[in-house]
Amino acid sequence: MIKPMEERHIPAIARLEQACFAHPWSEQALRDELENEKAVFFVAEDETGRLMGYTGMHVVLGECYMDNLAVDPSFRHKGVGRALLQALIDWARKHEGVFLTLEVRPSNEIARHLYTAMGLREVGRRPRYYTDPTEDALLMTVSFDSAVSSKT
Repeated sequence: MIKPMEERHIPAIARLEQACFAHPWSEQALRDELENEKAVFFVAEDETGRLMGYTGMHVVLGECYMDNLAVDPSFRHKGVGRALLQALIDWARKHEGVFLTLEVRPSNEIARHLYTAMGLREVGRRPRYYTDPTEDALLMTVSFDSAVSSKT
């Protein structure tokens, strides 16, 4: 089940951040997003309430910038990432978003495949964006005009 992030999710999200990212967000940074009017964060829970994954974005004047999408390793390849990304896309469309954009490592083929399948296209590159290890970032974007909306 996809639902908005709540305070009770923060410890589990912080653990997931530690497991998934070289530079994880702290519990306090995640907690700050609960009060941030520009932040939109969702979680995926299983039927027992266990966190399967989470995602979030910041929205400025209809421009949506995805921060992270993380799925617990035990729930990968089961559609959780797709459902979370779809929740962001649906929110953006409902709230008259102009586009959704994100950065992804070129080496993260699984994420790139998901993003492409969900209608995002590579529009640029940020040299040496990532560290640990150093790697460029691919900039991927989907626009929310009627032509793109009918494809996703």
